[in-house]
Amino acid sequence: MRTTMHHPGTPLHLLHLDSSARPGRGGIEPHGSWSRRLSHAFASRWRAARPHDRYTYRDLALQPPQPMPGNWVQAAFTPPAQRSVQLQAALTESDQLVAELRAADVLVVGLPMYNYGMPAALKAWADLVVRIGETFAITRTDGVTSYQPLLSDRPRRALLVTSRGAMGFGAGGDYAALNHADTALRAVLEFIGFTDIETVAAEGEETGGAVFEAAVAKALEQVERLAVRWSGAEQPAIAMHAA
Repeated sequence: MRTTMHHPGTPLHLLHLDSSARPGRGGIEPHGSWSRRLSHAFASRWRAARPHDRYTYRDLALQPPQPMPGNWVQAAFTPPAQRSVQLQAALTESDQLVAELRAADVLVVGLPMYNYGMPAALKAWADLVVRIGETFAITRTDGVTSYQPLLSDRPRRALLVTSRGAMGFGAGGDYAALNHADTALRAVLEFIGFTDIETVAAEGEETGGAVFEAAVAKALEQVERLAVRWSGAEQPAIAMHAA
């Protein structure tokens, strides 16, 4: 399936999230984050190609979303007109995060693998944006429950850039079954309506040396290529391929 996303002259909104506990960028600042290095490489190339686009940056590690409060589920499943002040307050942060995501045409997420999963701050973000009536809907017909994504109203792209200490966590790798980081976020985004999702990974940081240097160089090349192609810098329109 092939659809057209937007003409290059149409302003887009790039939403950029980072979640690494490391504040700097790998290879630039001491002890820096490689997922941050990759996500910023994409965002920098995109913004250079499309300087008039809207850009929103959120550092989830520096300002982590609150874990889902106890009354959040009750609030989310209560019709807006029936919510008390307390229930509405429980959704305040979720409202902001959902609004940012709904406005985005392109999403880039920096996420390192921590203990086979995504960082806690990113998981908290995912929990707050997967919300009934906002990013997905539920219908029940003849006793059968089905789910509909609500962010499929227009083409949206996502790039997940990840760093992994060991190797073999990618599709078909020896440890792919243990990868609950970028694969989990991909499932979340697909559930709410993203249909074009790419993953770029730099593996082998714990091995280091030439092996990891080559992995980083390859990942940066992939990120650069995607930024150029998606931004429309080398073609008259941004073409989107359904995953």
